[in-house]
Amino acid sequence: MGLWRTYRLRLKRKGLRLRAFRKRRELTAVTNRTAQIHGGDVLLFCTLRNERHRLGYFLKYYRGIGIDHFLIVDNGSTDGSGDYLSEQPDVSVWRSDASYKRARFGMDWLNWLLIRYGHRHWCLTVDPDEFLVFPFCDTRPLRALTDWMDASSVRSFPAMLLDMYPRGPLGAPAQSRAEGDDPFETNCWFDSGNYTLKKNPLFGNLWIQGGPRSRVFFADGPARAPALNKIPLVRWDRQFVYASSTHMLLPRGLNLVYDEWGGEKISGLLLHAKFTDAFAQKATEELARGEHYAASREYTAYARDARDGAELWCKWSERYQNWRQLESLGLMSRGNWA
Repeated sequence: MGLWRTYRLRLKRKGLRLRAFRKRRELTAVTNRTAQIHGGDVLLFCTLRNERHRLGYFLKYYRGIGIDHFLIVDNGSTDGSGDYLSEQPDVSVWRSDASYKRARFGMDWLNWLLIRYGHRHWCLTVDPDEFLVFPFCDTRPLRALTDWMDASSVRSFPAMLLDMYPRGPLGAPAQSRAEGDDPFETNCWFDSGNYTLKKNPLFGNLWIQGGPRSRVFFADGPARAPALNKIPLVRWDRQFVYASSTHMLLPRGLNLVYDEWGGEKISGLLLHAKFTDAFAQKATEELARGEHYAASREYTAYARDARDGAELWCKWSERYQNWRQLESLGLMSRGNWA
């Protein structure tokens, strides 16, 4: 890559670690149960705001696949999310009323918690509407995957964001779910194609765009559609940092999660439960806050089209069945994990 680029990335990593150290002052521990964390525990890190309606299923799902402890930043929730999380015996909660945007969209806070508590642990970093699917997840716990990756000297695991959506206009009464219900009972459709990939020459990661958000909300400018590439699961070291959301990390080698020589490395998917019956309300709220990337361009599109009754389903939509279906469609791979 060249000595100059290597040096630049090293400086960037040090700078991001310093930012995280400084931003720790914006976090106030509400309930700190990290003394319960044992060596070998698999940890989950998350930043959220006003997601009370999701949390019951979120915790149930991730407990079910083998998360041992949750470390969550509550960014000024007003719907009781923080109180609910504080009551959970396997959750540690920090609150910050500071700017989400000025904390690099929450990543400065999470980088600090990862540095402080994630060292030598497998750490999963996700949003509250992202649900990890990995090979054999219906029969094997997450620890089976991390044990195999340890044995194979694999330090990071990629998972493309797969937008899940209902049939019919967004927000239709038939899509309403009770608090704690499985969102994928109604949001059970996805795009099996319509994805573009390119390599980031500096960081080495793949940049993926497309899916229903590209063809509906960004049809007039698909290059402006949100990135779908993520590396959410990492065998963490205190020297690591996320450089841009969970899209890419430093050191650069953690981003090399694909095989350039024609083979396949193991990968998964994050089922994205964004388009629930509360989507329009959430989009309007976040647009008003103005705390998101690129002057909230994404939420501007969401709020506009949600008011117009946007429909993501089309005749090429696929109904979700299981991880084997996703692998057969080429969206994820078991690699050489038998």
